[in-house]
Amino acid sequence: MNEYNRNHNWVNENPLTIIDIGALHFCLEYRSVEIQGQEIELTAKEFDILALLILNPRRVFTYEMISDIVWKEEYNEYSRKAINNHISNLRRKLKTTPDIPNYIKSVHSVGYKFEPQE
Repeated sequence: MNEYNRNHNWVNENPLTIIDIGALHFCLEYRSVEIQGQEIELTAKEFDILALLILNPRRVFTYEMISDIVWKEEYNEYSRKAINNHISNLRRKLKTTPDIPNYIKSVHSVGYKFEPQE
């Protein structure tokens, strides 16, 4: 439940959804991602894809599922290419140094999953 405090700021009593895996810090409510303390700039779609995957570790999401959940559209011939492009950009942005693992794994001809590695 939210309440309005004296300074006219909203105070949220609910905890934040934060995931820390190694050097990766993710906060759903602030829509922020950091690697080794450095903020990573993501597009809205990149963040939405990462949120879907990171909040459901090891679960495989098909191209159709990603299209339906993130784009809220039916899967079509352009969806796979768009998803692959966003995943490629996400991987590049998250892999800031060689010691950072590749968290987003391909599942051949099916889709993607987030594989946490400590």
